Amino acid sequence: MSIASSWSLPFLRTLFKPQKPLLNLFYRDAISTSATTVTTRQRSDNPKAPAKHSYFGKWLKLANRQTEGLKQGQVFIVGAGPGDAELLTLKAFRLLQQADVVLFDALVSEDILALIPSKVVKEYVGKRCKKHSFTQDAICKRVVELASNGHTVVRLKGGDPALFARTCEETDALTKANIPFAIVPGITAASGVSAYTGIPLTDRRCAQSVSFMTAHFKDVDQWPEMAPMAQNVLKQTMVVYMGLSRLEGLCKGLIHHNVPTTWPVAAIENATSPEQRVITGVLADIHSKVEAANLTGPTLLIFGKVVESRQQVNTLLLHSSKHAATI
Repeated sequence: MSIASSWSLPFLRTLFKPQKPLLNLFYRDAISTSATTVTTRQRSDNPKAPAKHSYFGKWLKLANRQTEGLKQGQVFIVGAGPGDAELLTLKAFRLLQQADVVLFDALVSEDILALIPSKVVKEYVGKRCKKHSFTQDAICKRVVELASNGHTVVRLKGGDPALFARTCEETDALTKANIPFAIVPGITAASGVSAYTGIPLTDRRCAQSVSFMTAHFKDVDQWPEMAPMAQNVLKQTMVVYMGLSRLEGLCKGLIHHNVPTTWPVAAIENATSPEQRVITGVLADIHSKVEAANLTGPTLLIFGKVVESRQQVNTLLLHSSKHAATI
């Protein structure tokens, strides 16, 4: 965990310390899974005790009926951001403190996982290229199962849930099961990469727009349509998620569709983390440079003239204890 993260963690945990409810009218069952630990909330009041006042008795009955509905559980689909724990939103942090279970992806950093209280059950449901530990169907079923058992579930996804996170498949399953859910945005990888590398996503001198695309599809054999991609690359910035394994093919396809071999490209591994690496080149040589650097971590690709507009940002300022002490 970064120095700034360690400084801010006690403050954030104090800020979002859960408050005891006025009346604890229900409890949640222990998680009936292979998880090793879980915290259960015990009943502290006897809801069957006679009310001393008729109005209070009516209110108590109404509250009990409402809590019966809450036993179904709820799900928060939360964006964890690009990696740096201090880029996590305050709402996301609060929900992690209040969750019963957190289901997290492979792209969620260790620094962010360290923010989750020990009483909260953490389950890994990650998927990486050629290393799928869980199918998407299995993840959807698990989320529904936990929420149906009355638990508050945080489905923690790297980056932003709205971008290439397969969120719709999980929300469809929740909707069919009549389970309430909410979505909490996170900083997407492209924004994090831009800030921590100094490569702008737009520059009015060369790129008035930006497009996000994924290099991987539900059909693993499908490829992006190279002709439209080549036309877009010449007019705007193109950011490709999950494109490392297809970098060579993408470059050859763009060159085949008349994009100059000297067109700028950047590959950024482990963005916003202390292990971040930036490899820049052109269509003709970026693949060989990436191979020589042996990039293996999560990598984002940026195609476009904005790579030549790179700003000389000093990321040490973002992790400086001196800076942290002043905020």
